[in-house]
This record gives sequence, C-alpha cells and structure tokens, in this order.
Amino acid sequence: MADVKSTLKEIVANAVNEVIKEINPEAELTSADKLQVVTPPNPEMGDLGVPLFVFAKALRMAPPQIAAKVAEKITDTAIGQFVAVGPYINLKLEKSGAAKDILFKVEKEGENYGTFDANGKAPLEGRRVMVEFSSPNTNKPLHLGHLRNDALGESVSRILKKAGAEVFKVDLINNRGVHICKSMLAYKLFHEAKGETPESLGIKGDHFVGQCYVEFEQYYKGSKDGTIEPHPEALQEAEDMLIKWEAGDPEVRALWQKMNDWTLNGVKETYARTDITFDKFYLESETYLKGKDEILKGLEKGVFFKAEDGSVRIDVTDVVGKGKDEDNHEKVLLRKDGTSVYITQDIGTAISRHDDWAFNQMVYVVASEQNYHFKILFHILKKLGFDWTDRLYHLSYGLVNLPSGRMKSREGTVVDADDLVDSLHAAALEEIKAKGRDAELDDADDVAEKVALAALNYYLLNVTPIKDMLFNPEESLSFNGNTGPYLQYMGARISSILRKAEESGVKPCSSNVDLLKAGEEWELVKSLGDFPSVVQRAAENLDASVVAAYLYDLSKLFSKFYQQCPIMNCEDEKLKAARLYLAECTLTVMKNAMNLVLVPFLEKM
Repeated sequence: MADVKSTLKEIVANAVNEVIKEINPEAELTSADKLQVVTPPNPEMGDLGVPLFVFAKALRMAPPQIAAKVAEKITDTAIGQFVAVGPYINLKLEKSGAAKDILFKVEKEGENYGTFDANGKAPLEGRRVMVEFSSPNTNKPLHLGHLRNDALGESVSRILKKAGAEVFKVDLINNRGVHICKSMLAYKLFHEAKGETPESLGIKGDHFVGQCYVEFEQYYKGSKDGTIEPHPEALQEAEDMLIKWEAGDPEVRALWQKMNDWTLNGVKETYARTDITFDKFYLESETYLKGKDEILKGLEKGVFFKAEDGSVRIDVTDVVGKGKDEDNHEKVLLRKDGTSVYITQDIGTAISRHDDWAFNQMVYVVASEQNYHFKILFHILKKLGFDWTDRLYHLSYGLVNLPSGRMKSREGTVVDADDLVDSLHAAALEEIKAKGRDAELDDADDVAEKVALAALNYYLLNVTPIKDMLFNPEESLSFNGNTGPYLQYMGARISSILRKAEESGVKPCSSNVDLLKAGEEWELVKSLGDFPSVVQRAAENLDASVVAAYLYDLSKLFSKFYQQCPIMNCEDEKLKAARLYLAECTLTVMKNAMNLVLVPFLEKM
C-alpha cells in the first residue's frame, strides 16, 4: 500500500496544481510530499483519501468545491476510481490489480517483506544507528524495569534494521561506583569468612550479589524491628573502598572482579533466556578514565571550573533555565576527592563509541527518570566541541511496576526478571495441561516458555514508551484480547489451516487472486499492504507499539475473514486455493511483525 499511496499523492498533487494554475496562478504550487493520505471511515467511500483543507485559503474556495474540481482534472485511473467525497479526494482501488501487487510482493520478499518500497529501496538505507539498552549494575540482577528496557531496545533495534538501517547494539555495564562497593562490603562482612559463594549456596550469581546489596542497606540503616543496629559509618567505608579501587588496590580489585563475574554471568544467562543480544559490551570501569581525561581537558579550556570544595563542575543554566533552584545550575563532574560520577563515564563512553563505530544516530534507551541527566550529557558533549552531538537521542520510557506498587532494589522489593519469567512459564504450562494440550505438543515445556516470553514482551511493548505502566501477569497471559499469547494462537491457527490443506492435497494458488473480492478478503489484503509503511513509521518514531497495534489489528482482520470466508469448506476450488494463498501471505506478515515485537512464533500450541 505504501507504493499505492505514493502514486496517489503524485496524481492528486498534479491535479491540484492544475486547479491552482487555473484559479489563482500567483499561489504556490504543491508537491506530493506535502499531501497527507488517510483512510476513509467507511470503505464504501473509498480505500484511501487525501484531505484538501489546506488549499482553501490559496484558492478562496470551500474544500468540497476544491475536491470536485480536482476530481475533474484526474484522468489517470489505472490504480482505481477517484471520487470527490466532501473535502476529500478518495481512491477506490482497482482490487484485482492491487491485490496481485500486494500479495505477490509478500510472497516474493518473504522474510524481507516490510523493508523495501516499489523501487527496492529501504527507507533507512545508509543510516548507521547505535542503540544502547539494558545497562545493568553489577550489584543486582535484572528486574522488571530492565525487562521493559530490554524489550524496547531489542525491538527498536529489530525495527530499525527491518527499515534498512545498519544497527549496532551495545550494553553499558555499570560495574564500578559506590553502589558496587556496598555489595562488596556486605560480602566481606557476612559471607567471606564463611567461604560462601553462589555455587556453594546454590544461588545464581547475580541474585547472590543482589542479596549482598540488600544486606548492606539493612546493616547501614538498621532493621525496622530493631533487631539489626544501624551502622552509619558503613557508607564512608564503602566510599573509602571506591577510592582504593580507583587507586588500584590489589585486594579490592580482586574482590571486585570476582563479584562482577558472578553478576555478569548471571545477567548473561537471563539475556540468553529472553533472546536479548548485543554486538558489544562496554564496561564503565574501562571508559571512566577517558571521561576524566576529557573533563580535565575541558577544565583547562575553561569549559568547566573548579568549585571551592575542589570538585570540578559545569554551569548548566542554559539547560535548566534561570527559574530553577540554584543547586541545579551546577553539575558536578568530578568529586572533591577526584573520583568520577555517572556522567563522567558517560562522557568517556560516548566518545569511545563514536571512535569505535561512527554512527549517524545514537539512541539511548533509558527510563524517563534520567531525562535531566541526558540533557546535561548532550550539553556537555556539545560544549566539548563534538560535532556528532546533535545525532544523540534519548529514547525515554516510563516506569513499569506491578499492581502491588513501586519496586526498590535497596529494600529488596524488586521483582527479579528470572522469577517473573519463571512464574509466567509455570502459569502457561498449567494452562496447557489444563486444556489437555501437553500430550499433543512435542515439547510442552518449550511452548510454555515461548508463551511466557510472548506474554511478557508484548504487554511491555504494546504501550507507548513514554507512558508509565502496570504489568499485570494474569492479563498478559490471556489467550483472548490484545495479548502476546492471542497473537501466537492466531499464528498457530493459520499454520493448522495450511497444514490440514496440505494433508488434503490442496495447495495455495496465486493465479486466482482476482477472485478475492469479498469485503473481509479485501480489508485483509489492504492490511498486508500497509506493513512496510507501519515498519517505517515505527522506525522513524522509535516506537514498537506501532507494530504491536498493527499486529493485533491484522489478527482480528484474519479472524473476521476466516469466519466470513470459509477456506476448506469453500465449494469453488479456485477460490479455495486463492483464500489459502491469502492465509499463507498473512502468516508471512504475521511472522515478520511478531519477530519485531519479540513474540516467538509457535506452529502448534
């Protein structure tokens, strides 16, 4: 449909210009790229429409009059019939030709369908996009918040790649800082003397280190019931440990490396389970020194200044505005003791990345809590003179919580990613067994795992990124409504139809596509034709929910088609084969779209 829309805009633009020359020659002519294509509310009005309100002032005519005159000028009707409907020029497509163009393209391009336009060009061809997401801390396991981050980052990366961009996925491991030292100190206090390790305790490494982080907070603040005395001096001990770490203290470094390995090995297991991949891992411990060097260079150039307490800072009034709190006018870049802060390593990491892989665009997938941080980061990099700063983009997303409330790592109320996927897996497997489907599936446990991932990822991606959301596990697993399992069910249903047809000796046939004239058939065909433009819109907006919404609508359209247009029970053999071909093309597009929103395809379920 993207190709048809382009043709439609060209034809209407030419006709509008003829009217402009006739009515008001002094008015500015239009072009196809300035026109908007919409879908009429009623299919009887047409399949596509172009609103003409924008020309009312120049032509000094009512939009319906303009539409009528424009319709008179259009003589090219190869793609269908043009009609004036109120202030719109609508196009009633020539169904047979349009259906052939769309379905043949789906069949020909297969897995690549959704990428190319009529000229074989991808909309983002030539763009190099680096996407940073996940960015775990090595003092705790991945949690529900990370799962939304991972889903967004992986999905957006796949969408960008589908639109023709060259994509490089990176993960910044936050493996140094006071928070890391807190877990290290707790390990020394409560586990080291006993020789306890994740292996000896039978605990996944990242979970064990996360437990140490919670233990530090209890030790530092004391327990609410008074059974653990507070130790306010513990914070200073953790800060002293960070100073030793930056000084290269062998004992501190050895413990740091050991606990980092425990966490990273555990996190990578979770990545593998949830099908999250990266092209490169960046370690904060390897980039913060570059950041410190850049800050010191900036200090020499006068970009930064040294405060009375010895810390290095930058005036950010230009960013926060003069009406803000005075404390927000200065951003600390190096503490008074010379140690770095988060933004220090972010500066070094950004520079290292551009040196490693020169990008046209850099996308940071980070929660909206860090909006201020990224404004300051981009401001600093621009002040330092890096001309690629304008290509940096913060894909900000809202927080995700459970109905029980907000999660807090330090209080141990976080929902671990592994535990959440385990619970979804168990619930899915229970449902499979309750329906007696386990005996018919080759591997019910594998199916349950894929249903769990579909439930999780689709629920997280079906919401516009910027919105805060509640993740409801029970709703996400429903096989009815706008959910991942429902989409999997539709994919499995089409697969079953095609499988039974093959067993009966009936093959899909493209020769009789012109027989697909029923309303439900035509609406489904048009939807398949929309997929390339959906991919392009999702890529331009960095919004996976665009694909998710399309996928759900496509599934509903197929369901309606299947109810109203019988396939295997169709008495006309040619029509039967054509409808089977339409089902086959629908499955191809569904698979492509499901992959973009991390919903595993299931042939049986």
